[in-house]
Amino acid sequence: MKTKYLDKRGWRRLLQSNYHEKIINYKGEKILTGIIDIIEVRSPLTVPVLDKDVLVCDDGYHWLQILPEGRNYSMTVMYDDDWNTLQYYFDINYKHILEPANARRKDIYLDVLALPDGRCELVDQRDLELAKLRGEIAGDLYNFAYKTARHIMDEIDRDFSQFEALVSHCLNALKGQ
Repeated sequence: MKTKYLDKRGWRRLLQSNYHEKIINYKGEKILTGIIDIIEVRSPLTVPVLDKDVLVCDDGYHWLQILPEGRNYSMTVMYDDDWNTLQYYFDINYKHILEPANARRKDIYLDVLALPDGRCELVDQRDLELAKLRGEIAGDLYNFAYKTARHIMDEIDRDFSQFEALVSHCLNALKGQ
């Protein structure tokens, strides 16, 4: 497992950014949400999502971070410089620490990507396989990661609008700061 911070500290691609966060409640759930305003990057980042190349990180882009206390995943919603949604990125996590200015999560390698139209795919299976082979995670965490990812994908297929509503609430709470 890897410990990852919500503010993306130490990410070499990111040369200059602003970050602010807030703990909010949404439907009775405590959520730490933050926004990274990307000012300058070392180089743009384009990723394949469902056989489509998507530019997800460049100067002027924004990343909304959502860390729900009671769920085993976190979300990053990536926006371009005009606030058009590019993708939803779900990280599978073993544990969350909702500590303001130091929020972090224990990442279990496996991820789910979704496009704004709700189509999604499972990614980074090879990273999870390698972590298991290297003994970095045990079989129970390996199974937990796949179970959590399947649950997320089922929820996306069943009702993607629930995630859009959560994202909208978080973004409005942060912009209202």
